[in-house]
Amino acid sequence: MSLSLFTVQMLNGLQLGVLLFMLSAGLTLVFGIMNFVNLAHGSLYMMGAYFAAAAYVRSESFVIAALVGIAGSAALGFAMERIVAARLYARDHLDQVLATFGLILFFNELARWIWGASPYYMNVPQALSGTVSLFGISYSAYRFAIIAVGLLVALGCYLLISKTRVGMLIRAGSSNPTIVAALGINIKLLNAAIFALGAALAGVAGLMSGPILSVQPGMGEPILITAMIVIVIGGIGSVRGAFYSALIVGLIDTAGRAFLPMLLRGILDRSTAQAAGPALASMLICIFMAAVLALKPQGLFPVKNQ
Repeated sequence: MSLSLFTVQMLNGLQLGVLLFMLSAGLTLVFGIMNFVNLAHGSLYMMGAYFAAAAYVRSESFVIAALVGIAGSAALGFAMERIVAARLYARDHLDQVLATFGLILFFNELARWIWGASPYYMNVPQALSGTVSLFGISYSAYRFAIIAVGLLVALGCYLLISKTRVGMLIRAGSSNPTIVAALGINIKLLNAAIFALGAALAGVAGLMSGPILSVQPGMGEPILITAMIVIVIGGIGSVRGAFYSALIVGLIDTAGRAFLPMLLRGILDRSTAQAAGPALASMLICIFMAAVLALKPQGLFPVKNQ
């Protein structure tokens, strides 16, 4: 195994990690802070990708695609909170699971009805279609852009949650919404804003993954499972934990898929090694999560006030 191959795979793992963070950060805000089980978060990611891809096909402008994808996801999340989620905050988690599972089916059928069952493709922007040389190693400029956007989103989330009055209200509202409402804060509007913010982050993830994945109905479910693993490993309700655990999960998953087949070819035939490698890589994430929960049941970076 050459150094260049190892470096490229680690960059791929970093890119996957920041993509998982953009999805899991929104899920952390809704699930971890608001204690609402939103299985439809992956559908918001899917709809964000569809919005962006459709806008890009019509305008051929990535900037317009970004605005449409993020704004569309945020508006959809806001409407979903007002129409469905707001009625379920006082209900138990089973009711929330059933309702949001129904939303998954609804959004998948809606996407299939509007855009068809075939995959919808979004090209890489012309300005980012080339490669970037890093220490003599060529790497996709667009994947570098994903890493940069993910790091900017992480910085923005940190500043919003830790350094602003809105972040203070979000943290206070999650701990004691009654007291926050008694202080004159519109807690219903605050919850809707958090939901919309989480949906917008899912839309950013959908936007950035559109050119490297096929946009199709059901694309949100597989990555939602991985995003949930991320927030469990990082600590439920911890945006910082979601960031670090997303990077760890991204690196483990990518390294497993890239290097396990090579290792298995030493003891198995090529086709069996190629088939078993990705499956074992997926198991590695679950094994890592089990090990973390055995040692730290609250996750690697639990929220301090819990």
